Amino acid sequence: MEGKAAIVTGGAGGIGASTGELFCQHGAKVLLLDRDEDALRATAERIRKKLPQAQVEVLQADVTVPDHAEAAARVAAEKFGGVNVLVNNAAMRNIDAIIDADPVQWEKVLATNVLGAVNFCKAVLPALRTSGKGSVVNVSSAWAHRSRKGFGAYDVSKAGLLAMTRTLAAEEAEHGIRVNAVCPGSTLTPFTVGRWAIRGRSEEELRAERKSDCLLQRWAEPREIAYPILWLASDEASYVTGATLMVDAGQSIA
Repeated sequence: MEGKAAIVTGGAGGIGASTGELFCQHGAKVLLLDRDEDALRATAERIRKKLPQAQVEVLQADVTVPDHAEAAARVAAEKFGGVNVLVNNAAMRNIDAIIDADPVQWEKVLATNVLGAVNFCKAVLPALRTSGKGSVVNVSSAWAHRSRKGFGAYDVSKAGLLAMTRTLAAEEAEHGIRVNAVCPGSTLTPFTVGRWAIRGRSEEELRAERKSDCLLQRWAEPREIAYPILWLASDEASYVTGATLMVDAGQSIA
């Protein structure tokens, strides 16, 4: 990744923050984006403290707003001279059965998880084409492949993101752009820990309970998802496009 410039959405924490740090560790210049500006700046400062040589910039942005995507492309061009890699990681979820979820809830989830990725692809593709060897990595979910109750909008959106990945790979191959997706399994991010803490469940309890729904019988750490993203973004994956990489400890087959 030496010398490459990357944009990572949802970069304030979890998988996005770990991806940004790993990219910087391997020599990339990184623009992190998120709606939470305070958390975003804290993440960038943490990366700079750990990696003094890191070239990391931040931009508060909402992926559902096309103008924000255009602004991100401009900032990357100004700060880094272009863009080589786009990681569409920003996501939201709701917890409702399909019979209970109203259209507004569906629209919010699809606007973030599918159209948000589309907005950033549209804004960044011209720079990726110019780079000659661009790479897009979309962060989907193992739940795009496996059914469960109560997460209809989220799981449908993540399956849609896989379809978009394949279509974009077919459309952009002639421009030297590779487009791939990773499907993380259950990952213990700060968001997940915080969501369960509200319900009175500690991180230690969560770790102890993850025993039966994946073959390795544990949660993933965000960095374990970031490494496959790093590989797909890099020239080491130069013959890989239109692919879906399961990073789920066998969750999709357990």
